[in-house]
Amino acid sequence: MSQLFSPITVRGVTFPNRVVVSPLCMYSADDGVAQPWHFAHLSTFARGRAGLVFAEATGVEAIGRITPRCLGLWNDEQVNALKPITAFIEEMGSIPGIQLAHAGRKASTAPPFEGAHPLPADDPDAWAVVGPSAIPVADHFPTPHELTQDEIANLVSSFATAARRSINAGFKVIELHGAHGYLLHSFLSPISNQRTDAYGGTIEGRMRFPLEVCAAVRAEVGEDMPLFFRISAIDGIEGGWTMDDSVTLAKALGNTGIDVVDCSSGGVSGAPRFRVQDDGKPLQKSSARQPGFQVPYAERIRNETSLKSMAVGVIIDPDQAEAIATSGQADFVALGREIMHDPFWPLHAAHHLGVDADFSMWPKQYKWAVDRRAQIVAMNK
Repeated sequence: MSQLFSPITVRGVTFPNRVVVSPLCMYSADDGVAQPWHFAHLSTFARGRAGLVFAEATGVEAIGRITPRCLGLWNDEQVNALKPITAFIEEMGSIPGIQLAHAGRKASTAPPFEGAHPLPADDPDAWAVVGPSAIPVADHFPTPHELTQDEIANLVSSFATAARRSINAGFKVIELHGAHGYLLHSFLSPISNQRTDAYGGTIEGRMRFPLEVCAAVRAEVGEDMPLFFRISAIDGIEGGWTMDDSVTLAKALGNTGIDVVDCSSGGVSGAPRFRVQDDGKPLQKSSARQPGFQVPYAERIRNETSLKSMAVGVIIDPDQAEAIATSGQADFVALGREIMHDPFWPLHAAHHLGVDADFSMWPKQYKWAVDRRAQIVAMNK
């Protein structure tokens, strides 16, 4: 009777459960092309029975990647490399999803395990970054080129074309990345968007480009494919984007064909609020990063709009996730670090919640070993 493990239908797709693997950047692609690592990484979550498995933030053009090692979807070689991954995810009974993104003024950086710093201009792998206004992310970031209206129109087309390639690659769900200071979010936030034309100024102007992208993608993929949109529900900076703004945006997103709002936060002038900087010092408790700290954002979107919502951010415990789903705070529950730590988290959660007492959800190749392990544990209690 678990709500977390009950199916849910969005448009033409029925998800076997509400557990979602968040898009997790691996920084392991070669010229935007998925490598064996991506198959091994994503296929594990499908074997673990997550309902929806998202591939990482995937650039709609080469300069839209966060790093030179990020996935891309601007050519057919990239499409073909993803097909075996989506096919296996479906074979395991999970739904393959992809997050389409453009890093904007936060692009052209080194991977986190190489420092995450902006690449020097003379680095052969670097490129010029773009944004809504000529305002850098921070002092050590490059000043972005301010996009012209013609360039904005071309980017709308790039998102739509990448959406078509997503279908060709076998994905059944698309999420548009409008959070964490990347391009779509940078147009939304008054911190980064100080334009005075039709794409700036009022909230309606700042929403124009993201809404045009959503409408173009919906027109490209048809009516049956679910569309998610990730937001930074708040900037967390004085004078920035607010939760009231997010409710306004969500209502407008619904009019363009978005079905689910994925609620994160922060990132317009640095790291998202869920990320703790690794400075080598012991981590300190922070009231901003307690378990489920972003769930209220998802709850408010779900309650104040006609859209479904997805909660993400320090969701660790099966009972916690079940409570989020049962109480109606969110329709989907997404995990990131926790599911990387335990890729079989959904199977362990299902057993803990009594949904899979006999381990029948486990892949047949593993079930005999899991049964035997349970017998040994019982014998030694």
